[in-house]
Amino acid sequence: MSADTNLDIAALDKAHALHPWTHFESFIRDGPLVIERGSGCSLWDSDGREYLDAVGGLWCTNIGLGRREMAETIAAQAEKLAFSNTFVDMTNGPSALLSAKLAELAPGDLNHVHLTTGGSTAVDSAYRMVAYYQRCSGRPDKTHVIARDSSYHGSSFATISIGKRSGDKMPEFEYLSEGIHHVSAPDCYRAIGERSEAEFCDDLVAEFEAKINEIGPDKVGGFFAEPIQASGGVVVPPKGYLKRMAEVCQKHDILFIADEVVTAFGRLGHWFASWDEFGVQPDIICCAKGLSSGYQPIGAMIFSDRIWDAMQGDRWYASGFTYAGHPVACAAALKNIEIIEREGLLAHAAKVGQYFEDRLGQLENLPMVGDVRGRKLMLCVENVADKATKALLPDDLDVGKRIADAAEARGLMVRPMGHLNVMSPPLVITQSQVDFVAETLELAIKEVTDQLVRDGIRIG
Repeated sequence: MSADTNLDIAALDKAHALHPWTHFESFIRDGPLVIERGSGCSLWDSDGREYLDAVGGLWCTNIGLGRREMAETIAAQAEKLAFSNTFVDMTNGPSALLSAKLAELAPGDLNHVHLTTGGSTAVDSAYRMVAYYQRCSGRPDKTHVIARDSSYHGSSFATISIGKRSGDKMPEFEYLSEGIHHVSAPDCYRAIGERSEAEFCDDLVAEFEAKINEIGPDKVGGFFAEPIQASGGVVVPPKGYLKRMAEVCQKHDILFIADEVVTAFGRLGHWFASWDEFGVQPDIICCAKGLSSGYQPIGAMIFSDRIWDAMQGDRWYASGFTYAGHPVACAAALKNIEIIEREGLLAHAAKVGQYFEDRLGQLENLPMVGDVRGRKLMLCVENVADKATKALLPDDLDVGKRIADAAEARGLMVRPMGHLNVMSPPLVITQSQVDFVAETLELAIKEVTDQLVRDGIRIG
């Protein structure tokens, strides 16, 4: 691609494209970074610079980029059957095969699949399913839902309202509030205080019970929880928390919806994290991202026999999407799952993920690093002004972005989120690439720390 063409792409994008989560002033000033190609864990921009993408796209490039067999599968399916709708009584081979495969992989009796176009539409469908199931079960008022602070569940009107992540609720937009409630995030680093982990867990469960009683057990129909809160800061819950929350849900006939849009398909070394990592059998699992490793937009809501049985009868299920069960997307997802199985990527992710945890954990020795947390290939560095008090640096310093920029200049992409830097690399990452991530991020943090100190900011 010529330099002139590169400039044209950047200029056209700047003039016409509205990017998700755009800060207008910064974008007008700096313009876009044009990515031209990718292979494995690497990206190349339009000037030929290579980056190791420790962000993994957006938590999604699990099998790595540039897979020829994925491209061939997508092309072959597009030639054979590019589209067929799945409304009412129509289906296609890839849609049916993928639904059966997901039912096979999902834990317990999650034997039914509603295919969607991505994570937001999967969670949105689960939100609608809560009311549908409860009303089919003779509980017409049991439609309220509870989620958590620092959660992110998608960007549709309903799902952005269910989530409660700092920076997501802008005053220029409208959000749902009626029937949506929140309890505390299970943030051991920020909220545990003088309590033990077990005491903190007790308090969180008691708060959940109190919220249910405040709303009315006959009104609460669903609880939404990411096994590890992803975009909210890679928040790992205290031991036993998710299982106890699920037990409370069972006691009150509340559906437990596990938002595994990020954690499914290998991010923690399992197909699904709810049962294998945390011992929880959800009523519904929402997934996307790693389902196709980003090669095609697709998501799924996987739900239980109990829900399916309650829905049967002389009624319609009037919810779905034009591209639900899209044959090309489903073919890509099936091939993606085949590759994960054939290459043993779950075991690889668990092994290299443990090494990743150990290597990044060493960054806690740096004066500005307050916490390194997460599991396997889903990790986060929290930067602070004072390690003892956990006080944050002023927001206007945008320390996460400064560190990400310093890392990018050295050929590493990490995701800045306020005072955090988040990483979710492809499952195919190697130990030597993990070393590069850890070493480069350490240099970037040291560079930014030194500059802040020179500017008169106290660190440590």
